[in-house]
Formats: sequence, C-alpha cells, structure tokens
Amino acid sequence: MTQKRKVMTVAVMRKLLSCAICTIGLLALFSVHVPRVPKLPDPYKLPTPHETNFPKLEAEQELVFENAPPNIAKPPLSSKKLIGASGLLDYDKLWKKPPNRDFLPCVEPTKLYTPPSESNRYLLVHTNGGLNQMRAGICDMVAVARIINATLVIPELDKRSFWQDSSNFADVFDQDHFIKALANDIKVVRNLPKELLTAPRAVKHFRSWSGLDYYQNDIASMWNNFQVIRAAKSDSRLANNNLPPDIQKLRCRACYEALRFSPRIEAMGKLLVERMRNYGRYIALHLRYEKDMLAFSGCSHGLSREETDELTMIRQNTTHWKVKDINATEQRSKGFCPLTPKEVGLFLSGLGFPSDTPIYVAAGEIYGGESRIAELRSRYPILMNKEKLASIEELEPFMNHASQMAALDYIVSVESDVFIPTYSGNMARAVEGHRRYLGHRKTILPDRKALVRWFDKVEQGSLKEGKNLSYRIIEIHRRRQGSPRKRKGPISGTKGMDRFRSEEAFYENPLPECLCQGQGTSLHMNTSSSSIQ
Repeated sequence: MTQKRKVMTVAVMRKLLSCAICTIGLLALFSVHVPRVPKLPDPYKLPTPHETNFPKLEAEQELVFENAPPNIAKPPLSSKKLIGASGLLDYDKLWKKPPNRDFLPCVEPTKLYTPPSESNRYLLVHTNGGLNQMRAGICDMVAVARIINATLVIPELDKRSFWQDSSNFADVFDQDHFIKALANDIKVVRNLPKELLTAPRAVKHFRSWSGLDYYQNDIASMWNNFQVIRAAKSDSRLANNNLPPDIQKLRCRACYEALRFSPRIEAMGKLLVERMRNYGRYIALHLRYEKDMLAFSGCSHGLSREETDELTMIRQNTTHWKVKDINATEQRSKGFCPLTPKEVGLFLSGLGFPSDTPIYVAAGEIYGGESRIAELRSRYPILMNKEKLASIEELEPFMNHASQMAALDYIVSVESDVFIPTYSGNMARAVEGHRRYLGHRKTILPDRKALVRWFDKVEQGSLKEGKNLSYRIIEIHRRRQGSPRKRKGPISGTKGMDRFRSEEAFYENPLPECLCQGQGTSLHMNTSSSSIQ
C-alpha cells in the first residue's frame, strides 16, 4: 500500500507541474499585444520639414548633393565641432564682423533733387578694363549723364582688353532693370535713334577725376555743335570727392541697386554660394596671382627665371602699360606685390583659421597652376573655386567670357563670411565697398608691406611659425577688418594727378555720402542677396 501511495503521489505532482507550466506559457502568450498594422499609402512619403514645423538641425544640409557635380565631396564636420568647447570663443571671434556702429545706406535723393528733364542729346560710352573697372565707369557715366542733361545709351563693354571678352551689356547685366531703376534720375535707351546713327558726333577722352565744373562747362558746351557725345573711356573720369551729395548718392544707387547682374549670372552665383555654405562659414580669397597682374606689377618673388622672363616680355609688349622696367625686390618690399599662395597660407594660419576652414578662391588661372597653389592647399585642403563647385555643363554658358566668370566670383565674394584680397586691385576695392554698403561685413586687408618682412624672416630661418608670428599678424590686422570709417583723402604732399591717384576710390568706401548713422526708418537699406547683383 505504501508503495502504491507513493506512485500516485508522484503522478499527481507531475500533473500539477504540467498544469503550472501550461498556465505560465498561456499567461506569457496573452500578455503580448500585437497591434494591427495599418496600410501605408502608395507611394509613402515622409513629411517635409515645412509640414512638420520641426526646426532644422544644425548639421542638416540645405542642398541635396546629388544635384552637385560628382567632384563635390560630402562636407566635413565644422571646425566648431572639431576643435572642442575650449576653443569656441576664439573660433567664433574669427568670423565675427566688425561693429557697424549703426551705419546704414542712405541713398535717397534730397528734397532739392528733380526728375530728369527731356533731352534729345545722347551720351555714348565705351567702357574699358575688366569687369569691376567697367562697373565703376558705368556708374560714373550715369552721374555724368545727369550732370550734362544727356540721355544715356546702354554702354558698350570693352572687347579689346587683355581678356578679349565678346560679352555685351545684356550678357553681363540686367539691362531692363538698369533702365527702370534709373528712370527717376536719367533716361536710358538701348540704342541710339536711327536718325542719329550717321549724325556727326564728338569723340572725347573725358579728363580723369574731374569735378562738376569741368562737365558743366567744358563738356556741356559741346552740345552747341553736337547732338551726340561719345566718351572714349569711362574709368576714373569723375572725382572721388567734392561733388554734390545728390550726385554721390546717384553713383551709389547706380552701383548697388541699378547695376545688377543678368538673371542667369545671378542664379549661378547664388548656387555657388549655397554650395559653399554646405561647408559652413567660408572665406572668399581674392587670390590675385594671375599672369596679367604679375606682369603688370613686375612682381617675381618665388618664380623661376623662365617665368620671370615671360612676365617681363608681356609687360614690354603691352603698349598701354607705361612702366616697363621694374625692380621686383623693391616692389615687394614696398608692399606693391600680391601675396603668393604660400604667403597666404602663412597669413591665414597666423590669423588663427584652422586647417578645415572652407576657402573659395576668387581668381582666374593661377600663374604656375596647381604646383604653385600646392602649399596653400596642404594647409587648407577645402580650397574651392567655381570650377570645383559647379559641373562643366553648369559653367559652359559662362566659359570664354572673362567678365561673366568674374561676376560669379564677385557674387560669392560679396556674400562670404570673410573676404580677403591679396592685392588692392579693382575687384578688391569693388567688393570691399559693396560689403561696407551691406553692413560692413568682415573684410581683412593684408598689410603686405609689414607681412613680407616677417615672411622673409620665416624663409631665412630667423623666425619660426607659431605664437610669436601669429601674435604679430593679429596685432597688425586688428584694425584692418572693414569697420566703418570715412573715405581717405589724398596723401599729404601729393600734387596734380598723383594727388587724385592717392585718394581712396569712391566705390571702395562710400562713407560718408551713402552711409548714415542712426537715422532709423529714414534710411534706405536692402541687404538681401539680390542686392549683390
């Protein structure tokens, strides 16, 4: 009996254990909730940021790089993330624009300004030089047309200069906007009336840097004998200073509001800016190290004997370049030479810009090619230009047109976070002035005369790169970053034409005539990207 009772007890225990296991399994099974899977619309589309109203993340890129040419790599992490929190303040300071002291554009006419009167006299203009030389000349001729009460015929662009560009006005600028924008100042027509095509005309080289009296007396008196006056050149024909406020304001309206680039150039320029923005805040470097500039300035530091001879030959064979024999060493010591790509690398490093700083090179073909720019690229590998940012197909409409290609560089330079020109040429002056007009955006002007002394010491081994050199570079340029100041007058002691040549150009710094301080709503300002056109 005892044995039988034991067997029954074991059997019962087994059944109870089995029931317990089954119960636990069932409880686990029923505790899992399996939701009903909804059917997704076909095709399913994720909501856009606009639809969700979520703010964009800082790292989110605004451009889809599939639309960029294949040679564009994915942008790296910004320097802000790479250098760590300890360096954030210094890094941000590098990009911070100088205080504008509440200076804003004030280019509206005064109460004494009157609408243009009807005129059957016509001013023809043949511009000369590169893009920015022509831009300044066109704006000056707008003012001259107002002074002598003439109808301005759309200017003819230079097709015979070093660049041999066949572009017409409408290829580079928005012709319709130019005419409409100046309607309250002067009358502008596309062509000379047919009845005047064969009429006698005066061809005149207007005197350089001339004031109001010259145009009101000497030039306006020519209307007695001619109905058409042709200005053979347009550059530097109007004085920088001592002109009526309304004439100066008109020059600014012409330059910064009326003279926009053509829609095609504007669109391409904005696209280049957007693609640079993918790399973060960027420097636009006007690297004026091109064959024509080196030949003109007579600078040969770091060049081979063969390259120096080639540049000398170009200078001697260019008839309108008056100075043929130039001492290159003396030129450089006086600060008259553009910085070399190697010197630019030293300069940027000395200022404190980290090696991952995006740099847009606004320039034509660098003399010496990639080998000449290699040392700069080794320091700053994110070295871009329009040819790298855009595909061959995108740039094809602008190729072989130097003025149109320069216009693209102009747009990217004006819109940059920092602009640095390596030489004080027409492009550098024009961009600097435009950036001043748009709120004194940061523009660092290298003190070439001071810099070459330190760079020579580095080259000779008597000074090493590091804190010592960096301190000197930063101190030299502390007050050369585009803050508001009045336009500089002539250098003391200069006379005649040298006096005018020594003045700061009007379009380099339109203060005080076109920038006013603290006048609130009475000021006229347009700081959108379209204002760079």
